[in-house]
Amino acid sequence: MPSFEHSPAPFRVLILGGSYAGLAAALNLVDLCHGRRHRFSITDGDNGTGKVIPVQVTIVDPRDGWFHLIGQPLALASTESAEAFWCKYSETPALQTPNIRTLQGTIDSLDCTSKRATIATSKGPIQESYDYLITCTGLRREFPSAPRSVTREDYLAESAQNLANVRDAPKGVAIIGGGAVGIEIAAECKMLHPHTDVTLIHSRASLLSSEPLPAEFSAKALEIIRASGINTVMGARVNETTKTDDGYTLTLSTGETLTASHVINAVSRFTPTAPNYLPEGICDEEGYIRIKPTLEFPSDASLPAEIAADHYAAGDVARWSGIKRGGAAMHQGHYAARNIHQKMMAKVYGTTAEFVALEEVQSGMGIALGETAVSYFPSMGLGEGEETRKMFFEDDLGFMICYRWMQLGKPMPPPVEAPASEETTKPVAVSNPTPVEAAA
Repeated sequence: MPSFEHSPAPFRVLILGGSYAGLAAALNLVDLCHGRRHRFSITDGDNGTGKVIPVQVTIVDPRDGWFHLIGQPLALASTESAEAFWCKYSETPALQTPNIRTLQGTIDSLDCTSKRATIATSKGPIQESYDYLITCTGLRREFPSAPRSVTREDYLAESAQNLANVRDAPKGVAIIGGGAVGIEIAAECKMLHPHTDVTLIHSRASLLSSEPLPAEFSAKALEIIRASGINTVMGARVNETTKTDDGYTLTLSTGETLTASHVINAVSRFTPTAPNYLPEGICDEEGYIRIKPTLEFPSDASLPAEIAADHYAAGDVARWSGIKRGGAAMHQGHYAARNIHQKMMAKVYGTTAEFVALEEVQSGMGIALGETAVSYFPSMGLGEGEETRKMFFEDDLGFMICYRWMQLGKPMPPPVEAPASEETTKPVAVSNPTPVEAAA
């Protein structure tokens, strides 16, 4: 490891949100600062820079662990999946390094100019100073699109109750909403509990009606779920849901009524979280953070360029082209980490920063439908069948694909041992702020 003559304090990087974008940013950044090949690298012969940079990353998240949000429809229907898909930060091997600290809480306020955040925790507010910030707080999603719980134990109880309701449903299960979440919940419930009658209700004439995708994609999804034995009610809105002694009565806009033992409302409702804590003008009219292709905040009257350049956004909370997906979030987190590392390298080693930039993304989507799947991407066209499911989801709605890609099961290796004779490993003198303060 290079010898730092004046031992500069570590760069403090605050990451708001510990989902796909947040973890991808944290893990790749520590890899890079350890001087080795970062975990998302696909470049042959990439062995890293060999140059070590002191860094301290703090991840702030409301939950006590990473939850595989893509797999929520399967977790609601399977105890084994629910147990696997919530990985506590304190038990995730890749995060067990002194360079990464996790803090359970939510962002209360942010002063971008002084680079100080106030974090609300169960023990009271905590002040966090930083040198670079990556906000990955995502969207505020309602159940069942996302868990209500913030601890693994509470989540397992929540999922167990839903599973019991699906298993013990003599009048069947009614799922309201034909978006991606509703469709996948219906498909997983029917696949894992074939004895249960499942009815999917959608207010429009076609499924996935809010997505900018070809009609053939939604038509194929409807064809597959009907073939799997799921009842479908299209073009009818649920006006009222009434609790009865033995279940529910649903009154539709057509005047018809349906009965069910259990009702899951999967109508998509989500809003960006950023407007609650960011300066006015950083977000667009819908609340998404406006970013440059390098993922930096935009500069304007409320945020000067020299300040905006140290603030990044990645994942669902960022305004970028394409449909919000876990893979895109990880990609953006990775790029934010690389660009921040380039700035660190310039400050510590005097190198010339070379930034990576996002490209515009065309809309595409893959949906798991029980034992099969359907997908559409402009470069690939329409796909369906078991091979499509394996490619996009394997057998667990993509859990192991994401887990392996982020290498969550591997402990973080120590920094590289660079040759002492390498002149390029000697850092230039830098003036850095104090280290991250310990959590209360």
